Amino acid sequence: MAYDPSKPFNIESFIPTEGGGGTEILINGSNFPTDISLLSLSLNGNPLSIVGANTTQIMAVVPKKAGSGPIVIDIEGNKAESEESFTYKFTRTVTTLAGNGTAGYQDGQGQDAMFNFNGEVWYRSMGITVDDDLNVYVADPGNHCIRKIDSLGNVITLVGNPNVAGYADGQGTSAHFSLPYDVALDKDGNLFVVDPGNWDVRKVSPDGVATTWAWGAQAPWSVAVDPTSGVVYYSSCSSPGNVYPVMAQWTTGDPIVTDLNYPAGIAFDKEGNLLLSSNGDQVIKKYTAGTWQETLIAGQQGSAGYENGSSTEAKFAYPWGLTVDEYGNVYVAGNGTWDGGSYNPDQSIRLIDTNKMAVSTFAGSGTAAYTNAIGSAAAFNAPTGVAVDKNGTVYVLDKNNNMIRKIVSE
Repeated sequence: MAYDPSKPFNIESFIPTEGGGGTEILINGSNFPTDISLLSLSLNGNPLSIVGANTTQIMAVVPKKAGSGPIVIDIEGNKAESEESFTYKFTRTVTTLAGNGTAGYQDGQGQDAMFNFNGEVWYRSMGITVDDDLNVYVADPGNHCIRKIDSLGNVITLVGNPNVAGYADGQGTSAHFSLPYDVALDKDGNLFVVDPGNWDVRKVSPDGVATTWAWGAQAPWSVAVDPTSGVVYYSSCSSPGNVYPVMAQWTTGDPIVTDLNYPAGIAFDKEGNLLLSSNGDQVIKKYTAGTWQETLIAGQQGSAGYENGSSTEAKFAYPWGLTVDEYGNVYVAGNGTWDGGSYNPDQSIRLIDTNKMAVSTFAGSGTAAYTNAIGSAAAFNAPTGVAVDKNGTVYVLDKNNNMIRKIVSE
């Protein structure tokens, strides 16, 4: 029976109902045109390539990173939507960017490089960030310095002296740090470093000149820059712990958030909302820009565990570093125990989809190990820091493996 534009068309079903980019799906229905120039298909607004069509079936290909949702058919301006949603399955491949598993110090490429993230079991660096040129910056507490890794895995020491733990401003190795624990970038490429061993916030220029920016009202453990204002914020993993703004050099304001229970990682989204990992409360919180009103976005207050699901069903186990992508999704490094122990039930990177208010495992699992693989087959050993670049690639500070890992979607 030929296509009749005066009559309605509909989608009855499609197979398969899940898959990744490149999946061919067969859509069954009625009153489809055989002329594919009259047709367009989409998933979350992403167009599907049409292979062929007859009046009851359409074959199409799902594009990469399309996401989950119903299939929409548009025929000459008229639309129909499937009742069932297509479930998009991302392929998240974990590899090693740099480091070889041994705590030590060595600049070099890939596995020739060495970091010292667990030379003392109590080291708890969450410090990792990435710039628009895909350079990764890492706070290396055991070597008392900040390392820089290019996109090919070449590691250099940007600032700090691996042979000296102390306090000194200066360029390169003439600058001294004690326990650099976190790093954050501003729009001009300046790096801000917090060091609870020195109780200070340091500004590091792109050419590696360290200048003291502020003394901490509490020992600073984490740092973030608000992209809407350029203001630097730090917090202390204390109970009670606070979040303080540093508006300019030597100018620290009153805390915007107080009486927190061991706050860990902090980050801002592009609207200037503050996201915070509450290590003591086992939850992830959001503070609305300007008012700093608190909202619990994921986890169960005071209940540690490793469970995915809706934001209220999910559980975290001593969450540590976190980051936010351009869409507002939050990535959480799962093991912030005092020693990065393998006993912690979460050894993964978790993803909070803030549109769906759902928590899933981005990569890794509950098992502490070292494995490069896809998704939950990959293994980390105390992931404590996480960053995401402009392309959606995720980087992980893998403490007990003394490595920087890389997660590429698709």
